[in-house]
Amino acid sequence: MPRPIRATIDLAALRHNLARARAQAGARKVWAVVKANAYGHGLERAVRAFAAADGLALLDLDEAQRARDAGWRKPILLLEGFFEPRDLDAVDALELSTVVHQNAQVEMLAAHRPRRAIDVYVKLDTGMRRLGFGSDAMQAVARLQSLPHVRVAALATHLANADRTTPGMADVAEQLRAFAAAANGWRGAVSLANSAALFLRPEVGGDSVRPGIALYGGTPRAGAPAAQLGLRPAMRLRSRLLEVRQLNRGDAVGYGSRWIAPRPTRIGVVACGYADGYPRVAPDGTPVWVDGQIVPLAGRVSMDMITVDLANASHAQVGAEVELWGEHVPIDDVAERAGTVGYELMCALARRVAVDEIG
Repeated sequence: MPRPIRATIDLAALRHNLARARAQAGARKVWAVVKANAYGHGLERAVRAFAAADGLALLDLDEAQRARDAGWRKPILLLEGFFEPRDLDAVDALELSTVVHQNAQVEMLAAHRPRRAIDVYVKLDTGMRRLGFGSDAMQAVARLQSLPHVRVAALATHLANADRTTPGMADVAEQLRAFAAAANGWRGAVSLANSAALFLRPEVGGDSVRPGIALYGGTPRAGAPAAQLGLRPAMRLRSRLLEVRQLNRGDAVGYGSRWIAPRPTRIGVVACGYADGYPRVAPDGTPVWVDGQIVPLAGRVSMDMITVDLANASHAQVGAEVELWGEHVPIDDVAERAGTVGYELMCALARRVAVDEIG
């Protein structure tokens, strides 16, 4: 019998979340962001579930090839662009669009002779301080526009704090002002909104949007549950109880004896640990769903197991169903307890976890 931990990917939930993003976007084009193997959900599944998207946005050429092999014929956008001249052969062969964020890429394009015109999205740095042009943006645009085999499809930026409501140095308004200044009268298309801006900042306009986490049922902002935004979890991580132990008051559980029973209680041992992708730093009290009830994590997460306090699930026995995140336990709740974000948990799902799909 295989180990009982399994993940389920709900294609209907992915389609639903894309429809919600489309409703938020209005007339804007929707790029479905599927980087990192579709945030751990499987790129090939995302190709099928996001068939209604206008395009896919991802990072590397291998994923672009996988998407084409899976039957995707619409546009694909390379969010980090290309890294060396020979990459442009694949950009050409796979008919990709690409972000351009530095002059070295401009010059690689100038030296390339593709069989078709390449659409580029010129990235502006408006406060993220990672990639993109600043005051020299329009010089780069002019150089690209002078190349007969390049089409400047849009200017783009990435919003650092669209999930924040407190004004700050790089808040949305400040970034939009920086974008307007760097774009210097540009009248073509622009791409501005990530998931947070799409769902939380209606003042952010543009011609296309790039939702990521929202497509997978995660919240784009702490404190704004995904369900309140009309989003459905697409990944459910489930397991079963391996053992139920009776502890006396004062008995300790797990490595470091971190959790000590405050009363006589039953402890459940779950087949799930950090080698499966569950966060090792999750503290006592992190919610786990067992046999129809929410119970607290009790003790340090180990490689292959966690332990939970079954005081609220008094009838749970060996073999009882457990949900680590999904329908009953929002992944963002687990992430918040662990001091991280739902993105990380989705992407960290281990290869040893069997995956089913529904929908």
